[in-house]
Amino acid sequence: MNALFEDNQGFALVLTILIVSLIVALTLQFNSAMRSDLNEAANLRDGIKVASIAKSGIEYACAVLSEDDPTVDSRLEDWADSELLSSNATAMFEEGSFQIRIHDNSKKIQVNRVLEDEKYEVLLRRFLSLEEFGLYSEEVSNIIDAIKDWIDHDDEITRFGAENSYYQGLEKPYACKNASLESLEELLLVKGITWELFYGTKEKPGISDYLTIYGDGKVNINTAEALVLRSLSDQIDQEMVEEMVAYRENEENDIKDPKWYKNVPGMSDILMNDLETTSSTFFEIESVGVKESMSRRITCTVERKEGSLRIVSWRIE
Repeated sequence: MNALFEDNQGFALVLTILIVSLIVALTLQFNSAMRSDLNEAANLRDGIKVASIAKSGIEYACAVLSEDDPTVDSRLEDWADSELLSSNATAMFEEGSFQIRIHDNSKKIQVNRVLEDEKYEVLLRRFLSLEEFGLYSEEVSNIIDAIKDWIDHDDEITRFGAENSYYQGLEKPYACKNASLESLEELLLVKGITWELFYGTKEKPGISDYLTIYGDGKVNINTAEALVLRSLSDQIDQEMVEEMVAYRENEENDIKDPKWYKNVPGMSDILMNDLETTSSTFFEIESVGVKESMSRRITCTVERKEGSLRIVSWRIE
């Protein structure tokens, strides 16, 4: 009997140990699951906060643009100062802040206008022919023809352009759009436009930084980059561009009149074929909400017209 009792005691002890071990294991697993759920909930909460902060940045930028004088736009104005725009963010939130940049789309070349008037095609041709992009004249002509075929409404091939017969014959075929570009990235689908040409390399700039799909085709010479300024006339050289940039950055100079460039030494006889302006209608706003190590970026394009702003595109990353 004693032996049997001792055996039962030993079995009970082993069973107890097994049960305790099982409870401990289940408790640890439960705690781990709870911590994981709490972390996920915290990340979701912070993600919502960061997205809201980024949206607040967009609203703040829109307010700045709404209060700005629409008759003239330049790099000397508050909307163009990203440090000034972002400096007020910390005081607006108990946790987190935003960083804002407003980019003027009117300082770029409107590629969708290439079919409307020969002067826009000439402008684009001058731009693509700049030595910085390393294209031969034949390559430039072929790319322009292909762009015209991509956005026109017919299936007739423009000289060395491309229509459905070309795109459907590719290894991964797709249709020629035959309509205006709805995003600049569509250019990557156009014959002759490579990833390197579009985005640039370490040695060469990319054309995407200087093109837009928005606007009336005129270029704001108060904000345009040097490569775009050089494209406005065959008569403009790099030295003239540098003089233009220096002139418009001098706050004592009046740059409201689109013909102000004629006051720059050596440019009194320069003609830009009515492609110049000093006001802007389309802006791209980039707002990054930040909270500790988490961030969320929102990019939108707005049209400023008749005292109001209209959002024409919106992207959350």
